[in-house]
Parts: sequence; C-alpha cells; structure tokens
Amino acid sequence: MRRLLALRREGKLTTTRVRSAADVLGVRERAVWRWLAAAERDEAAARAPGERAAYPGRFTVTDEVRALLALWKGNVAAVHRELTARAARGEGQPPPSIPTLHRAIRRDLTPGERAGLAGGERAARKHDVFLARPRGWRNKVWETDHMQAPVLVDVDGRARRPWITWFTDCATNAITGVAVTPVHPSRESVLAALRSAVLREDPYGPFGGLPEKVRVDRGKDFLSRTVTAAFDLLDVTVEDLPAYTPHLKGTVEGLNRAVESMFLAALPGYARQPRPGKRASRPKDEVLLSFEDFTARLLDWTLWWNTEHRPAPLQGRTPLEAWQEDPTPLRDVPAADLWTFTLEDAGTRTLTTRGIRFKKRDYVGPWMTGQAGIQVRIRFMPHHDHRIEVYHAATGRYLGPADLADQATEEQLRAVRRARSARARRLKKDLEASQRERYAAATQAEPPRRLGALTGAQAHSELARSAGTSLSQLALPDVIPPAAPPADWRTPASLAALTTAGPPVRHPSGRDGAGAPDGRDGRAAPPTTDEDGDAS
Repeated sequence: MRRLLALRREGKLTTTRVRSAADVLGVRERAVWRWLAAAERDEAAARAPGERAAYPGRFTVTDEVRALLALWKGNVAAVHRELTARAARGEGQPPPSIPTLHRAIRRDLTPGERAGLAGGERAARKHDVFLARPRGWRNKVWETDHMQAPVLVDVDGRARRPWITWFTDCATNAITGVAVTPVHPSRESVLAALRSAVLREDPYGPFGGLPEKVRVDRGKDFLSRTVTAAFDLLDVTVEDLPAYTPHLKGTVEGLNRAVESMFLAALPGYARQPRPGKRASRPKDEVLLSFEDFTARLLDWTLWWNTEHRPAPLQGRTPLEAWQEDPTPLRDVPAADLWTFTLEDAGTRTLTTRGIRFKKRDYVGPWMTGQAGIQVRIRFMPHHDHRIEVYHAATGRYLGPADLADQATEEQLRAVRRARSARARRLKKDLEASQRERYAAATQAEPPRRLGALTGAQAHSELARSAGTSLSQLALPDVIPPAAPPADWRTPASLAALTTAGPPVRHPSGRDGAGAPDGRDGRAAPPTTDEDGDAS
C-alpha cells in the first residue's frame, strides 16, 4: 500500500496497477482507491489498509458481551437480541447493529477466543501453536496409549471392536511393543505390551531395552499399582501428563491417526466407512476378520512401519535405520526377570496338602510333592486365573507354576457363558419394560399426564405376582403378635391395636420390679375389685 501511495504522489499510479493490487488483495478496485485516499489523510492507515481507524465512540467487546457469547455458543444474533432486551429493561445502553457487532467481535477477539467461546477449550486448542520437543536419543522417552480400533472383528461369534495398546519410541518413531485385546483393555494389556516392548529377542525384533521415561495420559490402567510397581522395579520414570493434553504425547497420538488412515480403513468391517442411504449400515453379506487374523495383520503392518515406512521427521530414514544409526547403549533385562517384574504380588500363603489356596480356589503343581508346610509368595498375571507363579517366601527363589485344580472344561465354560448371557438379556428386558412409560404430548403448560390404562383384573394379577417375590409381604407378623407394652409407655393406638392380651408384663425398671398389666390400647388397665369390694 505504501508503494502505491508513493506512486500516486509521484503521479505515476495507473489504473492497471490498481487493478493488479486489487486482484492480489482479493478486493474490488474501488476499495483500493478508498484505502489510498484514507492513507493520504492519515499515514497510519497505510500500515493496516481496510481497517477502520479508532475513534472515541467506537463499540468494543466488553466482559458482558464475552459472557453472552459463551452463553449462546458464539451466536452473535442471539447476543444482539439479549443486549436489546436488557436495554429495553433499562439495564444498559442499546447495542449497535448486528454487522457492527460482528466487526467488533472479529476485531477484538482472536480466532482461538471465538472458537473457545463457541465450542470450549478443545475447539480453542485447534488455533494454538505448539512447540516441538527435541528428538533426543533412542530409549530416552517412550509414549504409550490405548486405541479402540474402528474395525468390527469376529470374537467368539460376536462383532467387537478390539483395543490396541502400544509403546512407541519418540526419537525414532519405532513401535517397540504392541498388544491387542478383544474387549476393554486392563493393566494386563499394559504389562503384555511392556514385555513385548522391552524384550529384543525374536519375534520382537531389534527394538527394545529399558527406556529412561514413559509418558502416560492419566489412564487408570497405566497408573495402577501393578504397572507402577513394575516401572519402579525396572527403574523407569513415569511422566503422568495433565488431562486433555494430547499434544504433550504427539508421537503416539500421530500413530493412532496414521494406523487408521494407512491400514484400518482398508479392512473389512471398518466402522467409519461412508455408506449410501440415510443411515450408516454394514452390508449383510460382509465377512468379518477373526481376532487371530486381525492381530496377525496388525503385527505385519507394525513390521512394515518399523522397517519400510519413512516418516517425514526422520528425513528419509526408516525407524529401523534411525534406531541402528543411534549409538546409545541399551539396557536389557532377561526374559525370566522381566516376567517376574511384570507380575502382581498377592502376598504369602502356606502350602498345604491341597495345594495353595488363592481367591477361594486351590492351585496345584507337580513340584509341590513333599513341600507341604512351607511359606510361599504368590505372583500372578492380572485376570489370568488359570495359573499363578510361586516363589519361596524367605529366599525369593522361584519354585514353579501352579495351575487351577478341578478346572472346568471348555464345554462347561461355554454353557456358563450362555446361561449368564441369557440371564443378562432377561434382566435387561425386564428393566426396560418396568421403565417404559409414555406421557401425553402437551400443547400448553400443564402437568405431565401418564398414559397407559389397566383393568382391575390386570392390576390384581400384577400385584399378586409381585407379592410372591417381595420379602416384606412374605413376612407373617400376625403369627405371633407382640405382647402389650408396659403401662407407662406411650404407645400409639395404631401399634397398640397390633398387640395381644397376655399375662402381666413385668416392668423392667420399676422400683419394686413389678408392673401392672396393660390394656389393648396401650394404657394402664383399670383396677379391679374382688368379691368383698376391695380393690386389687
């Protein structure tokens, strides 16, 4: 703009140049001429062409406007209506026009502030600028996370979305360990992925060793007592990141996005595939992958990522090449020791002739012969109830595994699962039927009217069925009615009517240890006279 202003003052400004400037700026030609005229009057206008100069009476965004923008989710028209209504009630000055209000909001608020007032902190974060950490060296920092794969997989005849747990090295972008769980992951998933990440023997590949630090995102599985104890034993620092800060572990978050677009989207059963029609539905003839097949394909893709893929931050190298070019020494852990460190401690037990009692079940092993009476320490993998690992309580020496005695067969387990599923479906159906209520539609302000009519016979039948299951109604209080209370007790008439006449009740706290019999209404019985007329 200053160049055009100088040319205009020199008399060398032509219409062609003004048109070219308008095309570059994306405005009309007359707007450029107007900006030039404003720049001749005020030199400051040349620094910000098109921006209106400030004046004392210009409308600016106040705290009240910001609060209303947050209340109405960024709806400027609704804010204008609210300000107009408040001014009509005498609660402030009338607002400017809607275009002026729009200009003031765009001028006084940043894009991040406008997005945050409309959509919250997560929307505002999309307009922030984040710094990149130094890459460091291999095994300096790992990042870990759970991810639910958007792919339906056949798990025992049911379509489920498996979960992926993996560890990635921030310096080389290598996937050091991965574990797949058919249902929701647990601390067992974290420990399994950790073992595959630390071990460097086959089939886990050259990646591994102990990292210096692991970043987690406040997940309860990663911060459980078992996992944190394993990290402490392995001398690994756990960095617990604040909540809702995915940008602080961008390496694993980028891997979560990459695996979906580069691998999962092409699998059968992909849940986010756009489909024709008003509702998204899967084709009826679609054949889903089995869990085993899905896990095998994911591990193959992980191998491709580590050995063939060339991420942009690595400048043309694969994660394997970046790993091998790094001379940083590695800290290895023997497989047997690693297995011990990643087990949960269950305390000490006494080995008896029936084996080891754990969780109200007996575990036995062939090595227990002749060992009854010793104190042992139990360690186990979470949720793996079929086997425990046994160590000597005094020396810590590994004795051997112990398997569950009298373990049910697979047919029995399937029968139990079917019975449990049927019971859950029946209970769910009963609960839905009991909570299904309908109300009449209202066109004016009135109390809600519940719909649904019952005949007297239907109500009597339903009450009879409920009486057969209610413990309070199954009780028989009239079989042995309570005795009458003492005379000086103030008993309500409703309770006194339930008592029965009986022998005189001795007053428990009387001076002479005796009490007078009560009437059925709870009051003291009137005195009686004998044959001579004397009171007794």
